[in-house]
Amino acid sequence: MASQSNDPRLPSAARPYKAPVIAPQDLPIDYSGFIAVIFGVFGAMFRYKLCSWLAIIFCAQSLANMRNIENDLKQISMAMM
Repeated sequence: MASQSNDPRLPSAARPYKAPVIAPQDLPIDYSGFIAVIFGVFGAMFRYKLCSWLAIIFCAQSLANMRNIENDLKQISMAMM
């Protein structure tokens, strides 16, 4: 009982966390998606198999790190192509 009376926290002041609303144009840059495009272009132009494999790996990483805000059918289909 003594520990409850000495507790300085106020349960009535606690509020659940709400994530801040971020505009789509203010999202951070997707570096792995950009690197996937660069490696994909080099792999197709110069026929380097290593660049093509790296493009697939970075594309998968970009898709795995995608947030719910960014998920739309057009963007996912373009990333897979």
